[in-house]
Amino acid sequence: MNLADLNKVALAMVTPGKGVLAADESSGTIKKRFDAISVESTEETRRDYREMLFRSQEAMSKYVSGVILYDETIWQNAKDGTPLVKLIEQSGAIPGIKVDEGTQGLPGCPGELITAGLDKLAERLKKYYERGARFAKWRAVIDIGQNIPSMTAIHVNAHALARYAALCQQAQIVPIVEPEVLMDGDHDIDRCYDVTQRVLNKTFQELRVQRVALEGMILKPNMAIAGKKSAKPSPVEEVAEKTIRLLKSCVPAAVPGIAFLSGGQSDEDATAHLNAMNRIGGLPWKLTFSYGRALQAAPQKAWSGKAENVAAGQRAFTHRARMNALASKGEWDAGLEKKVA
Repeated sequence: MNLADLNKVALAMVTPGKGVLAADESSGTIKKRFDAISVESTEETRRDYREMLFRSQEAMSKYVSGVILYDETIWQNAKDGTPLVKLIEQSGAIPGIKVDEGTQGLPGCPGELITAGLDKLAERLKKYYERGARFAKWRAVIDIGQNIPSMTAIHVNAHALARYAALCQQAQIVPIVEPEVLMDGDHDIDRCYDVTQRVLNKTFQELRVQRVALEGMILKPNMAIAGKKSAKPSPVEEVAEKTIRLLKSCVPAAVPGIAFLSGGQSDEDATAHLNAMNRIGGLPWKLTFSYGRALQAAPQKAWSGKAENVAAGQRAFTHRARMNALASKGEWDAGLEKKVA
């Protein structure tokens, strides 16, 4: 393992004014997204859609540091035969790959999940590296509900995340460590804070046990935020203040950067929260975005599967990427949204 090189890639992923595009939706998830815009999900339509994003020259070269790909996508070629990985590299962004194989029920823990995919991961990582991937992603899912999460769920998911991260570094690939505490419930922000604190503390404990070099990884956490069904939605400033306090209490300064997931927030909320955190400032790590839906909902709608809408889709993508890029420097404000609209 060459830690200096891993650190260089990790720092490039959190370059101020840039963030990561999560384009790693599984076939099931992208089918749901395409159903919403009345587009049939085929290998070709998925390819066309992602090619549209990766050929958005302004967005990709100015605002995107890396792209997380799905297994199908990393092997695909653009319409003209250029590997999609090459399009990403040509724009100056770094190709990455989602390596987990989704979730399954956790034995003995009703309603809780464990992420699969550690078997044969070492061999898969070698192939992904040869194809051009320089970072990877693994998502653990922790739900908040009555009597959950259990200590068991937190422990086994943290353990799997650390196993994955160690295997990545051995393969000279930067791991994005993503322990996601879901915002689906009716819990308030303080419950989210407490659960996320337990999850992050356990995750970093496991990362140390498995000798993961913190300088060669990126953390992709949720924000401290009330559940979607909560009677008390969280104001932007409270989300920013509590998330920063939480991260300072759990995340070692050796980690180069934190790239948040959007986790079901609206496009603008995800941007506003990131911006407010960067305005607080004085942090040991870079704070940026690793958004999927919050970057893609607008371009998907604008594109709607039609070749004649590609330019409109690219404009929508460039706008969202630029808004989040500004937020990653604390320079966004809501007025900028109206201007373009």
